[in-house]
Amino acid sequence: MITLAELTKDHTASFDVDAENGFTPICPNELPVQDGDKIVDELNEQATFAKFRIGSKDAHPETALHIATAEAPQFTPVGLPNIDIKWNRHCIIGTHGAELLAGLPHWSEYDYFVWKGMEPDTHPYGACFHDLADKISTGVIEYLRLNGVRNVIVGGLATDFCVKTTAIQLRKAGFKVIVNLGACRGIAAPVSEGKTTMDLAMDEMKNLGILFVNKAKEI
Repeated sequence: MITLAELTKDHTASFDVDAENGFTPICPNELPVQDGDKIVDELNEQATFAKFRIGSKDAHPETALHIATAEAPQFTPVGLPNIDIKWNRHCIIGTHGAELLAGLPHWSEYDYFVWKGMEPDTHPYGACFHDLADKISTGVIEYLRLNGVRNVIVGGLATDFCVKTTAIQLRKAGFKVIVNLGACRGIAAPVSEGKTTMDLAMDEMKNLGILFVNKAKEI
């Protein structure tokens, strides 16, 4: 168990990664993650352990090149520098799918907020960089460092994609990272040898020293 004394609230941030309607059953024709709409209470709870609250969301244009079609369905390779595969249409700017889940703060009430994938030829997963090569910063790492943050509690959607990538980016930047599994939900797509994308994501994060709690009260 990670104790509050180890985290020290003044040096801790809470990160709500892509907690949007488009990744939940609220928008069944987008990218619904099972029970993705049930993470709000945990996200709000983990924020009580932090001085700073950070948020991000996908904000894609109608012309996004990653949008799947009948000829190129979801998961079809794209091959662009900043789009790896096709995804179903989701979180389009100005739509209900791009809105934060009800019960979360308005985006303007966060201490720092990131919009991801606003250009047609970009579909990043992590919230710390605009590109897939992790070269063009969104500024969030710099903001955390400037404010003396050493620990980041992460939750959001989906565990095995945007949450995982954001957590890894933060860990590689030198922060202690705690993923609150109670504030996440995953896709768990089958991969190979009986494993899913969730299995691979958990292994990858653990191998980098990322820590886990099942709910915020364990912190």
